[in-house]
Amino acid sequence: MDPVDFQRNRRLGIGDAVRALAREFRSAGVETPDLDARLLVTAATGVTREEILTDPSRVIEEPAQAKLGEYRHRRLAKEPVSRILGQRGFYGRRFQVTPATLDPRADSETLVDAVLELVAAEGWQSKPLRILDVGTGSGCLLVTLLAELPSASGLGTDISEAALATACVNARTHGVTGRIGFELRRGLDGVVGPFDILVSNPPYIASSDIAGLDESVRIYDPLSALDGGPDGLDIYREIFAGLLGVVPTGWSLFEVGSTQAKAVTDLARAAIPVHRLTSSRSWRDYGGHTRSVAVRTQL
Repeated sequence: MDPVDFQRNRRLGIGDAVRALAREFRSAGVETPDLDARLLVTAATGVTREEILTDPSRVIEEPAQAKLGEYRHRRLAKEPVSRILGQRGFYGRRFQVTPATLDPRADSETLVDAVLELVAAEGWQSKPLRILDVGTGSGCLLVTLLAELPSASGLGTDISEAALATACVNARTHGVTGRIGFELRRGLDGVVGPFDILVSNPPYIASSDIAGLDESVRIYDPLSALDGGPDGLDIYREIFAGLLGVVPTGWSLFEVGSTQAKAVTDLARAAIPVHRLTSSRSWRDYGGHTRSVAVRTQL
């Protein structure tokens, strides 16, 4: 199915459309061609995955063909499917994503798992925890944690008003609006504690590495959510400098780059007096890389 056939074939069936898109995506080097083709066809036409299997000859009407043609063009330009459709699955829930927000990745679910593990270990499941999410973006971390911890409340901060607007939408979608707040702030500037838990997936790519990122990240994720300064550690330094004033007693958890765990832990140890820093932990992502680190502080 070349572009001309795709736009003009008035008898194009949904099964043929999926197969043709998958072939084209595969030839273009798309990592998940079959899945992406199916997702785009179902989104453009409104059919279900089951209907593609049971009624593959169902004809795609012209308006849906036009929409699918637009989706095809955007995906071949390396725009992620989540960007095309405006939503991403995260920890079993759907989150709106916009050009102002980082596209949530599955690896970030490790941070949610880590928080829930520590909450269980501390016996805090029923405690009215206060959770701070620094650089909340789409709100996926904080909204997920509040959905998983119904006694908790939280604050999400970001430097982007547009990102905070998206996070508000996601909070409403998942029914946590009454337990969440959002503020326009950088790092911990102006944040009033105390909080029991801090989470953050800050920008951690070294500035000189931005140009080498995959197009799907470099072009479509906001630069402010990627660029962590000369060594990728700028925001961690800012957070650790004021951490004890915001999380005097509790856990602070961070997503880090695949080679940054030791550097981030060392920054915490350098910034926090030894008698106030009682423990540190780390977790691996689904690819086996250490991508989440945590420090425990006390009065």
